Amino acid sequence: MSSSAVARVSIGFKTSPQDVDWPTLDATWALAGELEVFDSGWMNDHLVHPARDRGGPSFEPMTVMAALAHHVPGKWLGHLVLSNTFRHPAVLAKQATAMDHLTGGRFIVGLGAGWHEGEHEPFGIKLPPIGERIDRLVSAVRVLKALFSPAAASLPGVTLKDPFYPLRGATNEPPPITVGGPPIWLGGQKRRGLELAARLGDGWALPADPHEGPPQFVTRRDAILGEMERIGRDPGGFAFVGQVATGRSASERREALQRALDFARAGATHIVLGMPAATGPDGLRAMALEVAEPLREMFA
Repeated sequence: MSSSAVARVSIGFKTSPQDVDWPTLDATWALAGELEVFDSGWMNDHLVHPARDRGGPSFEPMTVMAALAHHVPGKWLGHLVLSNTFRHPAVLAKQATAMDHLTGGRFIVGLGAGWHEGEHEPFGIKLPPIGERIDRLVSAVRVLKALFSPAAASLPGVTLKDPFYPLRGATNEPPPITVGGPPIWLGGQKRRGLELAARLGDGWALPADPHEGPPQFVTRRDAILGEMERIGRDPGGFAFVGQVATGRSASERREALQRALDFARAGATHIVLGMPAATGPDGLRAMALEVAEPLREMFA
């Protein structure tokens, strides 16, 4: 597929909240608000450093993003992805509704099943087998949609029979300003996760993993589109997200640009460019100049 055949690609930056101090993170997001090349800002969701078996510095990302949002007015914000094991979906619905209000309707709920044992067992947080985790993820999406619905905006509220998160006359007041609530982008990578995205999600994201590239993206995108066709769902407006780590050096950024181009040509509607948060404003500026801007020129 030639670049001329690809629609405009949305470009985001991701400064994950590990191994960084607050002044650096704050300054980075302040600069991001000045850079028009970025349409969105992102973080991951970890209680510890995800590259370590246990421990490691990591700010809690829902709180941090709420504190930084004022720097980037007009940009979409979200997490790729929130761990469903960390928050009851009713609490997440309230948090997402607050973010929906403070961003003017530009918050995306990125949600996954959870995976890192080292941030569960030490804190007494249950990490069920993957089958149950996906069961719980399905339930969580249903709960979010119920609490984002107009029926939850006032009494008598919504009631939902569910094996994990039942609702009994639950309300979400004040309701989201976005009709139907913030979009939900899902992170499942196997059959059941992809089917859930096709049925109930507004988008799907491939993880920023060097072993997960455009070929895997295409296979899973096609599986989602196939499921949508099977159930009669229009795929228009659905977000397909490729994530790219851009590293610390000019050579790594050149490789990242090629990877981002490959994702765009493979059908990604959104490219999220990740950077080591500790590189701060200089790292963000280099990523914008050497990766985001050339990408924007090719897929405007």
